[in-house]
Amino acid sequence: MAKNRVKNILRIDSSSSHGHSITRRLGDEVIRRLNQTHPGTDLTERDLSSGIGFLSESWVQANMTNPVERTRAQQEILAGSDQLVRELNSADVILITAPIYNFSIPAALKAWIDMVCRARLTFRYTENGPEGLLKDRPVYLVMASGGVLFGSSADFASGYLRHILGFIGIHDVRLVYAEGTNANSSASENAALDMLAQWLPVETSTAAA
Repeated sequence: MAKNRVKNILRIDSSSSHGHSITRRLGDEVIRRLNQTHPGTDLTERDLSSGIGFLSESWVQANMTNPVERTRAQQEILAGSDQLVRELNSADVILITAPIYNFSIPAALKAWIDMVCRARLTFRYTENGPEGLLKDRPVYLVMASGGVLFGSSADFASGYLRHILGFIGIHDVRLVYAEGTNANSSASENAALDMLAQWLPVETSTAAA
């Protein structure tokens, strides 16, 4: 991916914790390294912990209505979802930070997913099954768990996120995770940073001789 192709970064945080959030700290490091590699990019931040709407009957009805036939009220109901989809479409790189809560993802992140997975807009049904409509681009999926091992039978989070992103057309998912943070938080974070380095190595400047 050429540096001049990355103009917009979308960051989505879902942890209910702020000052002590491991995923947010790791997310900060992803952004720092992206800015090193692609200086001058625009950053859109979406903190889901500050509140995001859940699906309602009126939302579902509005979404199922043909766009040209929607009433003004239905357009207003979908306005927030439309904005989230625009943010996705305009991003060249996406960062999603997500802790594991009770073996799965935070409710706020699931609500965001429900708002952006929209037939005819981000995916469509064909004779061969559903087809994602979003262009593929790198997604840095930063996750953390206190005791759940990623890829184990108890991990209902990372596989789901990979699947749902692929469902809407995004397959370049770069998973970075800190597991076992309850036992050794520092070691878990360092292991996550080692994973990140395969895509975003730390850039060091060398002084001229």
